[in-house]
Amino acid sequence: MLQNSIKEGNLYFYGCNVQELAQKYGTPLYVISEDCIRNKCKELKESFIEKYPNTKAFYASKAFLTLEMCKIMKEEGMGIDVVSGGELFVAIRAGIDPKDIMFHGNNKTTAELKMAIEYSVGRIVVDSLDELQVLDDLANEANKVVDILFRITPNIDCNTHKYISTGQKDSKFGIPLDDEIIKEAITIATTSTNINFRGIHFHVGSQLFDNSSHLKAIENAIRLMKKLKNDLDIEIEELNVGGGFGIKYLESDKPKSLSYFIDAIMEAIKKNTYENGLKMPKIFIEPGRWMVGEAGITLYTVGTIKDIPGVRTYVSIDGGLPDNPRTALYTAKYQAYLANKMDNERNKTVTIAGKCCESGDILIWDLMVPHSIERGDILSVMSTGAYNYSMASNYNKIPKPAVVMIKDGQERIIVRRESYEDLISMDVI
Repeated sequence: MLQNSIKEGNLYFYGCNVQELAQKYGTPLYVISEDCIRNKCKELKESFIEKYPNTKAFYASKAFLTLEMCKIMKEEGMGIDVVSGGELFVAIRAGIDPKDIMFHGNNKTTAELKMAIEYSVGRIVVDSLDELQVLDDLANEANKVVDILFRITPNIDCNTHKYISTGQKDSKFGIPLDDEIIKEAITIATTSTNINFRGIHFHVGSQLFDNSSHLKAIENAIRLMKKLKNDLDIEIEELNVGGGFGIKYLESDKPKSLSYFIDAIMEAIKKNTYENGLKMPKIFIEPGRWMVGEAGITLYTVGTIKDIPGVRTYVSIDGGLPDNPRTALYTAKYQAYLANKMDNERNKTVTIAGKCCESGDILIWDLMVPHSIERGDILSVMSTGAYNYSMASNYNKIPKPAVVMIKDGQERIIVRRESYEDLISMDVI
Protein backbone atom coordinates (compact mmCIF):
# COMPACT_ATOMS: atom_id res chain seq x y z
CA MET A 1 0.00 0.00 0.00
CA LEU A 2 2.91 2.38 0.67
CA GLN A 3 4.15 2.50 -2.92
CA ASN A 4 7.80 3.57 -3.03
CA SER A 5 7.22 4.50 0.52
CA ILE A 6 9.31 6.28 3.10
CA LYS A 7 12.41 8.48 3.02
CA GLU A 8 13.64 10.46 6.04
CA GLY A 9 10.27 10.14 7.71
CA ASN A 10 8.30 11.41 4.71
CA LEU A 11 5.84 9.50 2.55
CA TYR A 12 6.71 9.21 -1.13
CA PHE A 13 4.12 8.24 -3.72
CA TYR A 14 5.53 6.92 -6.98
CA GLY A 15 8.68 9.00 -6.60
CA CYS A 16 7.14 12.23 -5.29
CA ASN A 17 7.46 13.62 -1.78
CA VAL A 18 3.85 13.87 -0.61
CA GLN A 19 4.46 16.72 1.85
CA GLU A 20 6.18 18.77 -0.85
CA LEU A 21 3.22 18.25 -3.18
CA ALA A 22 0.90 19.52 -0.46
CA GLN A 23 3.09 22.56 0.17
CA LYS A 24 3.39 23.38 -3.54
CA TYR A 25 -0.20 22.85 -4.66
CA GLY A 26 -2.18 23.25 -1.45
CA THR A 27 -4.74 20.93 0.09
CA PRO A 28 -7.07 19.18 -0.30
CA LEU A 29 -5.24 17.72 -3.27
CA TYR A 30 -5.93 14.72 -5.47
CA VAL A 31 -2.73 12.98 -6.60
CA ILE A 32 -2.89 10.42 -9.41
CA SER A 33 -0.03 8.20 -10.59
CA GLU A 34 0.18 7.84 -14.36
CA ASP A 35 2.80 5.12 -13.84
CA CYS A 36 0.33 3.05 -11.80
CA ILE A 37 -2.42 3.48 -14.41
CA ARG A 38 -0.14 2.43 -17.25
CA ASN A 39 1.05 -0.55 -15.22
CA LYS A 40 -2.58 -1.58 -14.81
CA CYS A 41 -3.06 -1.28 -18.57
CA LYS A 42 0.00 -3.48 -19.10
CA GLU A 43 -1.40 -6.09 -16.72
CA LEU A 44 -4.76 -5.92 -18.46
CA LYS A 45 -3.19 -6.50 -21.85
CA GLU A 46 -1.08 -9.41 -20.61
CA SER A 47 -3.90 -11.07 -18.64
CA PHE A 48 -6.73 -10.52 -21.09
CA ILE A 49 -6.31 -8.80 -24.45
CA GLU A 50 -3.09 -10.49 -25.58
CA LYS A 51 -3.80 -13.79 -23.83
CA TYR A 52 -7.29 -14.34 -25.21
CA PRO A 53 -8.29 -13.66 -28.83
CA ASN A 54 -11.38 -11.69 -29.83
CA THR A 55 -11.47 -9.54 -26.68
CA LYS A 56 -11.55 -5.83 -25.85
CA ALA A 57 -11.38 -3.76 -22.67
CA PHE A 58 -13.35 -0.58 -22.03
CA TYR A 59 -12.32 1.69 -19.15
CA ALA A 60 -15.35 2.51 -16.97
CA SER A 61 -14.77 6.25 -17.00
CA LYS A 62 -17.24 7.11 -14.24
CA ALA A 63 -14.47 6.06 -11.83
CA PHE A 64 -12.23 8.96 -12.89
CA LEU A 65 -12.58 11.00 -16.07
CA THR A 66 -10.52 13.91 -17.33
CA LEU A 67 -9.14 14.85 -20.73
CA GLU A 68 -5.73 13.57 -19.62
CA MET A 69 -7.16 10.24 -18.48
CA CYS A 70 -8.82 9.80 -21.87
CA LYS A 71 -5.50 10.56 -23.56
CA ILE A 72 -3.78 7.82 -21.55
CA MET A 73 -6.52 5.29 -22.31
CA LYS A 74 -6.32 6.11 -26.01
CA GLU A 75 -2.54 5.66 -26.02
CA GLU A 76 -2.94 2.32 -24.23
CA GLY A 77 -5.52 1.07 -26.76
CA MET A 78 -8.44 0.95 -24.34
CA GLY A 79 -12.04 1.72 -25.18
CA ILE A 80 -14.09 4.06 -23.00
CA ASP A 81 -17.35 3.22 -21.21
CA VAL A 82 -19.49 6.34 -20.62
CA VAL A 83 -22.80 6.75 -18.80
CA SER A 84 -23.91 10.30 -19.62
CA GLY A 85 -23.83 12.98 -22.26
CA GLY A 86 -21.19 14.77 -20.20
CA GLU A 87 -18.86 11.77 -20.12
CA LEU A 88 -19.47 11.23 -23.83
CA PHE A 89 -18.59 14.87 -24.51
CA VAL A 90 -15.32 14.61 -22.58
CA ALA A 91 -14.33 11.41 -24.39
CA ILE A 92 -15.07 12.91 -27.81
CA ARG A 93 -13.33 16.19 -26.95
CA ALA A 94 -10.27 14.20 -25.84
CA GLY A 95 -10.06 12.54 -29.25
CA ILE A 96 -11.41 9.09 -28.43
CA ASP A 97 -12.61 7.32 -31.58
CA PRO A 98 -16.41 7.08 -31.25
CA LYS A 99 -16.19 3.44 -32.32
CA ASP A 100 -14.24 2.79 -29.11
CA ILE A 101 -17.03 4.16 -26.91
CA MET A 102 -19.60 2.02 -25.07
CA PHE A 103 -22.59 4.14 -23.95
CA HIS A 104 -24.37 2.92 -20.80
CA GLY A 105 -27.07 4.34 -18.54
CA ASN A 106 -30.46 3.34 -17.16
CA ASN A 107 -32.16 6.59 -18.19
CA LYS A 108 -30.45 8.06 -21.23
CA THR A 109 -32.28 11.20 -22.26
CA THR A 110 -33.50 11.80 -25.78
CA ALA A 111 -30.77 14.43 -26.15
CA GLU A 112 -28.10 11.97 -25.01
CA LEU A 113 -29.31 9.27 -27.39
CA LYS A 114 -29.34 11.77 -30.26
CA MET A 115 -25.79 12.74 -29.32
CA ALA A 116 -24.67 9.10 -29.32
CA ILE A 117 -26.32 8.49 -32.70
CA GLU A 118 -24.79 11.67 -34.15
CA TYR A 119 -21.30 10.63 -33.03
CA SER A 120 -21.86 7.01 -34.18
CA VAL A 121 -20.62 5.52 -30.91
CA GLY A 122 -19.45 1.93 -31.05
CA ARG A 123 -22.17 0.40 -28.89
CA ILE A 124 -25.25 1.71 -27.11
CA VAL A 125 -26.09 -0.56 -24.19
CA VAL A 126 -29.90 -0.57 -24.07
CA ASP A 127 -31.27 -0.81 -20.55
CA SER A 128 -35.02 -1.23 -21.09
CA LEU A 129 -37.84 -1.80 -23.57
CA ASP A 130 -38.76 1.85 -23.21
CA GLU A 131 -35.28 2.99 -24.20
CA LEU A 132 -35.24 0.57 -27.12
CA GLN A 133 -38.35 2.11 -28.63
CA VAL A 134 -37.03 5.66 -28.22
CA LEU A 135 -33.68 4.68 -29.73
CA ASP A 136 -35.35 2.93 -32.67
CA ASP A 137 -37.41 6.04 -33.45
CA LEU A 138 -34.41 8.36 -33.17
CA ALA A 139 -32.22 6.14 -35.34
CA ASN A 140 -34.99 6.03 -37.94
CA GLU A 141 -35.24 9.85 -37.92
CA ALA A 142 -31.47 10.10 -38.37
CA ASN A 143 -31.49 7.41 -41.06
CA LYS A 144 -28.77 5.52 -39.21
CA VAL A 145 -28.22 1.98 -37.98
CA VAL A 146 -27.01 1.72 -34.38
CA ASP A 147 -25.18 -1.23 -32.85
CA ILE A 148 -26.59 -2.24 -29.47
CA LEU A 149 -26.12 -4.61 -26.59
CA PHE A 150 -28.91 -5.38 -24.15
CA ARG A 151 -28.07 -5.02 -20.49
CA ILE A 152 -29.61 -7.91 -18.60
CA THR A 153 -30.01 -8.45 -14.87
CA PRO A 154 -28.51 -11.91 -14.34
CA ASN A 155 -30.36 -12.51 -11.03
CA ILE A 156 -27.17 -12.63 -8.97
CA ASP A 157 -26.75 -11.26 -5.45
CA CYS A 158 -23.10 -10.62 -4.70
CA ASN A 159 -21.23 -9.96 -1.47
CA THR A 160 -20.80 -6.20 -1.61
CA HIS A 161 -22.54 -3.02 -0.44
CA LYS A 162 -26.14 -2.89 -1.69
CA TYR A 163 -25.50 0.47 -3.39
CA ILE A 164 -22.84 -1.10 -5.64
CA SER A 165 -24.62 -4.41 -6.19
CA THR A 166 -26.29 -4.35 -9.60
CA GLY A 167 -26.90 -7.93 -10.75
CA GLN A 168 -29.94 -8.79 -8.63
CA LYS A 169 -33.40 -8.96 -10.20
CA ASP A 170 -34.67 -6.02 -8.12
CA SER A 171 -32.43 -3.42 -9.75
CA LYS A 172 -32.92 -0.17 -11.60
CA PHE A 173 -30.45 -1.49 -14.18
CA GLY A 174 -31.08 -3.85 -17.05
CA ILE A 175 -33.74 -6.05 -18.56
CA PRO A 176 -34.93 -8.96 -16.40
CA LEU A 177 -34.33 -12.46 -17.70
CA ASP A 178 -38.06 -13.22 -17.70
CA ASP A 179 -38.81 -14.82 -21.05
CA GLU A 180 -41.61 -12.50 -22.10
CA ILE A 181 -39.55 -9.34 -21.46
CA ILE A 182 -36.19 -10.26 -22.93
CA LYS A 183 -37.71 -12.05 -25.92
CA GLU A 184 -39.88 -9.05 -26.72
CA ALA A 185 -36.85 -6.76 -26.58
CA ILE A 186 -34.79 -8.96 -28.85
CA THR A 187 -37.66 -9.49 -31.28
CA ILE A 188 -38.13 -5.72 -31.62
CA ALA A 189 -34.39 -5.19 -32.09
CA THR A 190 -33.92 -7.91 -34.68
CA THR A 191 -36.91 -6.82 -36.77
CA SER A 192 -35.92 -3.14 -36.81
CA THR A 193 -34.11 -1.76 -39.84
CA ASN A 194 -32.29 0.78 -37.67
CA ILE A 195 -31.09 -1.46 -34.82
CA ASN A 196 -28.25 -3.95 -35.10
CA PHE A 197 -28.46 -6.30 -32.10
CA ARG A 198 -24.92 -7.51 -31.30
CA GLY A 199 -25.11 -9.13 -27.88
CA ILE A 200 -25.71 -8.84 -24.16
CA HIS A 201 -24.11 -7.14 -21.19
CA PHE A 202 -24.24 -7.71 -17.46
CA HIS A 203 -22.56 -6.20 -14.41
CA VAL A 204 -22.92 -8.02 -11.11
CA GLY A 205 -21.50 -5.41 -8.76
CA SER A 206 -18.33 -3.69 -7.63
CA GLN A 207 -15.39 -4.14 -5.25
CA LEU A 208 -15.58 -7.95 -5.46
CA PHE A 209 -12.94 -10.20 -3.91
CA ASP A 210 -14.08 -13.50 -5.43
CA ASN A 211 -15.20 -14.61 -8.88
CA SER A 212 -18.28 -16.65 -7.93
CA SER A 213 -20.76 -13.90 -8.85
CA HIS A 214 -19.25 -13.54 -12.31
CA LEU A 215 -19.32 -17.29 -12.86
CA LYS A 216 -22.98 -17.62 -11.84
CA ALA A 217 -23.90 -14.69 -14.07
CA ILE A 218 -22.08 -16.29 -16.99
CA GLU A 219 -24.09 -19.48 -16.55
CA ASN A 220 -27.34 -17.49 -16.62
CA ALA A 221 -26.23 -15.39 -19.58
CA ILE A 222 -25.25 -18.41 -21.64
CA ARG A 223 -28.49 -20.14 -20.69
CA LEU A 224 -30.22 -17.12 -22.24
CA MET A 225 -27.99 -17.34 -25.31
CA LYS A 226 -29.00 -20.98 -25.74
CA LYS A 227 -32.71 -20.12 -25.50
CA LEU A 228 -32.32 -17.35 -28.06
CA LYS A 229 -30.67 -19.73 -30.49
CA ASN A 230 -33.29 -22.44 -29.96
CA ASP A 231 -36.37 -20.21 -29.89
CA LEU A 232 -35.45 -17.33 -32.20
CA ASP A 233 -32.49 -18.71 -34.17
CA ILE A 234 -30.33 -15.82 -32.94
CA GLU A 235 -26.65 -16.34 -32.13
CA ILE A 236 -25.09 -13.82 -29.75
CA GLU A 237 -21.93 -12.23 -31.21
CA GLU A 238 -20.75 -10.27 -28.17
CA LEU A 239 -20.81 -10.76 -24.41
CA ASN A 240 -19.85 -7.92 -22.07
CA VAL A 241 -19.19 -9.17 -18.52
CA GLY A 242 -18.62 -5.75 -16.94
CA GLY A 243 -16.03 -5.22 -14.22
CA GLY A 244 -16.21 -5.07 -10.44
CA PHE A 245 -12.73 -6.38 -9.61
CA GLY A 246 -11.82 -5.36 -6.06
CA ILE A 247 -8.86 -3.27 -4.90
CA LYS A 248 -6.96 -2.70 -1.67
CA TYR A 249 -8.42 0.05 0.52
CA LEU A 250 -7.21 -1.17 3.91
CA GLU A 251 -4.02 -2.86 5.05
CA SER A 252 -6.15 -5.92 5.85
CA ASP A 253 -7.73 -6.15 2.37
CA LYS A 254 -6.56 -9.03 0.21
CA PRO A 255 -7.85 -8.44 -3.33
CA LYS A 256 -7.28 -11.12 -5.95
CA SER A 257 -5.16 -10.62 -9.05
CA LEU A 258 -6.82 -9.67 -12.32
CA SER A 259 -5.87 -13.03 -13.81
CA TYR A 260 -7.80 -14.76 -11.00
CA PHE A 261 -10.97 -13.18 -12.38
CA ILE A 262 -10.14 -13.21 -16.09
CA ASP A 263 -8.95 -16.82 -16.36
CA ALA A 264 -12.01 -18.11 -14.51
CA ILE A 265 -14.37 -15.94 -16.57
CA MET A 266 -12.87 -16.98 -19.90
CA GLU A 267 -12.78 -20.67 -18.95
CA ALA A 268 -16.42 -20.54 -17.83
CA ILE A 269 -17.52 -18.88 -21.07
CA LYS A 270 -15.54 -21.33 -23.17
CA LYS A 271 -16.90 -24.34 -21.25
CA ASN A 272 -20.53 -23.21 -21.19
CA THR A 273 -20.68 -22.17 -24.83
CA TYR A 274 -19.10 -25.44 -25.94
CA GLU A 275 -21.46 -27.55 -23.83
CA ASN A 276 -24.45 -25.66 -25.23
CA GLY A 277 -23.36 -25.87 -28.85
CA LEU A 278 -22.76 -22.13 -29.15
CA LYS A 279 -20.03 -20.15 -30.85
CA MET A 280 -17.56 -18.35 -28.59
CA PRO A 281 -18.64 -14.68 -28.62
CA LYS A 282 -16.35 -11.67 -28.55
CA ILE A 283 -15.75 -10.80 -24.89
CA PHE A 284 -15.69 -7.29 -23.43
CA ILE A 285 -14.75 -6.24 -19.89
CA GLU A 286 -15.14 -2.85 -18.21
CA PRO A 287 -12.72 -2.25 -15.32
CA GLY A 288 -12.96 1.15 -13.64
CA ARG A 289 -12.07 1.16 -9.94
CA TRP A 290 -9.45 -1.54 -10.62
CA MET A 291 -7.72 0.74 -13.15
CA VAL A 292 -7.45 3.89 -11.04
CA GLY A 293 -8.40 3.25 -7.42
CA GLU A 294 -4.95 2.47 -6.06
CA ALA A 295 -3.39 5.02 -8.44
CA GLY A 296 -4.74 7.90 -6.36
CA ILE A 297 -4.27 9.47 -2.95
CA THR A 298 -5.84 12.56 -1.40
CA LEU A 299 -3.86 14.98 0.74
CA TYR A 300 -5.31 17.07 3.56
CA THR A 301 -3.93 19.47 6.14
CA VAL A 302 -4.72 18.76 9.78
CA GLY A 303 -6.58 21.58 11.53
CA THR A 304 -8.52 21.54 14.79
CA ILE A 305 -7.77 18.69 17.19
CA LYS A 306 -10.50 18.18 19.78
CA ASP A 307 -10.04 15.69 22.60
CA ILE A 308 -13.13 14.54 24.50
CA PRO A 309 -11.75 12.68 27.55
CA GLY A 310 -13.06 9.15 27.78
CA VAL A 311 -14.86 9.43 24.43
CA ARG A 312 -12.62 10.12 21.42
CA THR A 313 -10.27 12.58 19.79
CA TYR A 314 -11.52 14.37 16.68
CA VAL A 315 -8.90 15.45 14.16
CA SER A 316 -10.43 17.83 11.63
CA ILE A 317 -9.04 18.22 8.12
CA ASP A 318 -9.56 20.84 5.40
CA GLY A 319 -11.68 18.57 3.20
CA GLY A 320 -14.04 15.65 3.60
CA LEU A 321 -17.56 15.12 2.30
CA PRO A 322 -17.29 17.43 -0.75
CA ASP A 323 -14.17 15.73 -2.11
CA ASN A 324 -15.00 12.21 -0.89
CA PRO A 325 -18.70 11.41 -0.35
CA ARG A 326 -18.09 7.65 -0.39
CA THR A 327 -17.76 7.37 3.38
CA ALA A 328 -21.21 8.91 3.88
CA LEU A 329 -22.78 7.09 0.93
CA TYR A 330 -21.30 3.60 1.35
CA THR A 331 -19.66 3.73 4.79
CA ALA A 332 -16.49 3.21 2.75
CA LYS A 333 -13.31 2.61 4.74
CA TYR A 334 -9.86 4.01 4.01
CA GLN A 335 -6.30 3.74 5.24
CA ALA A 336 -4.44 6.98 5.93
CA TYR A 337 -1.05 8.12 7.20
CA LEU A 338 0.58 11.30 8.45
CA ALA A 339 2.81 11.87 5.44
CA ASN A 340 5.34 14.00 7.32
CA LYS A 341 5.67 11.68 10.34
CA MET A 342 6.05 8.24 8.79
CA ASP A 343 8.86 7.27 11.18
CA ASN A 344 6.76 8.02 14.26
CA GLU A 345 5.01 5.17 16.01
CA ARG A 346 1.26 5.07 15.40
CA ASN A 347 0.05 4.82 18.99
CA LYS A 348 -3.04 7.02 19.20
CA THR A 349 -6.56 6.32 17.92
CA VAL A 350 -8.37 9.33 16.45
CA THR A 351 -11.41 10.10 14.34
CA ILE A 352 -10.77 12.01 11.12
CA ALA A 353 -13.54 14.58 10.67
CA GLY A 354 -14.30 16.62 7.58
CA LYS A 355 -14.88 20.35 7.67
CA CYS A 356 -18.51 20.36 6.48
CA CYS A 357 -21.38 21.49 8.68
CA GLU A 358 -22.65 17.92 8.73
CA SER A 359 -22.42 15.37 11.56
CA GLY A 360 -21.99 12.58 9.04
CA ASP A 361 -18.87 14.16 7.56
CA ILE A 362 -16.48 11.64 9.09
CA LEU A 363 -13.75 10.32 6.81
CA ILE A 364 -12.31 7.65 9.11
CA TRP A 365 -13.79 6.70 12.49
CA ASP A 366 -10.80 4.95 14.04
CA LEU A 367 -7.35 5.69 12.67
CA MET A 368 -4.04 4.97 14.37
CA VAL A 369 -1.74 7.99 14.15
CA PRO A 370 1.37 9.18 16.00
CA HIS A 371 0.68 10.73 19.40
CA SER A 372 2.55 13.79 18.11
CA ILE A 373 -0.16 14.65 15.57
CA GLU A 374 -0.64 18.42 15.39
CA ARG A 375 -2.14 21.23 13.35
CA GLY A 376 -0.37 21.56 9.99
CA ASP A 377 0.46 17.87 9.58
CA ILE A 378 -0.32 16.37 6.17
CA LEU A 379 -2.74 13.45 6.10
CA SER A 380 -2.51 11.15 3.08
CA VAL A 381 -5.60 9.02 2.43
CA MET A 382 -4.78 6.06 0.22
CA SER A 383 -6.62 4.45 -2.71
CA THR A 384 -8.79 7.43 -3.58
CA GLY A 385 -8.28 7.35 -7.35
CA ALA A 386 -11.77 6.01 -8.06
CA TYR A 387 -15.07 7.74 -7.29
CA ASN A 388 -13.58 10.63 -5.32
CA TYR A 389 -12.85 13.32 -7.92
CA SER A 390 -15.72 12.03 -10.04
CA MET A 391 -18.25 12.28 -7.16
CA ALA A 392 -16.99 15.58 -5.73
CA SER A 393 -19.41 18.42 -5.00
CA ASN A 394 -19.39 22.02 -3.83
CA TYR A 395 -21.37 21.34 -0.66
CA ASN A 396 -20.97 24.22 1.81
CA LYS A 397 -19.64 26.16 -1.22
CA ILE A 398 -16.25 24.51 -0.87
CA PRO A 399 -14.17 24.68 -4.09
CA LYS A 400 -13.16 21.36 -5.61
CA PRO A 401 -9.49 20.34 -5.23
CA ALA A 402 -6.87 20.35 -7.94
CA VAL A 403 -5.73 17.12 -9.53
CA VAL A 404 -2.00 16.52 -9.88
CA MET A 405 -0.72 13.66 -12.03
CA ILE A 406 2.75 12.22 -11.48
CA LYS A 407 4.96 10.31 -13.90
CA ASP A 408 8.57 9.22 -13.40
CA GLY A 409 8.76 11.27 -10.20
CA GLN A 410 7.59 14.48 -11.90
CA GLU A 411 4.24 16.13 -11.28
CA ARG A 412 1.91 18.23 -13.42
CA ILE A 413 -1.53 19.79 -12.92
CA ILE A 414 -4.27 18.13 -14.98
CA VAL A 415 -7.25 19.81 -13.27
CA ARG A 416 -6.83 23.21 -11.64
CA ARG A 417 -8.21 24.01 -8.21
CA GLU A 418 -11.56 25.77 -8.23
CA SER A 419 -11.64 29.35 -6.99
CA TYR A 420 -14.39 31.18 -5.13
CA GLU A 421 -15.12 32.96 -8.40
CA ASP A 422 -15.74 29.58 -10.02
CA LEU A 423 -18.43 28.92 -7.42
CA ILE A 424 -20.56 31.79 -8.73
CA SER A 425 -19.53 31.70 -12.39
CA MET A 426 -22.85 30.15 -13.45
CA ASP A 427 -25.07 32.28 -11.21
CA VAL A 428 -27.48 34.75 -12.81
CA ILE A 429 -28.81 37.82 -10.97
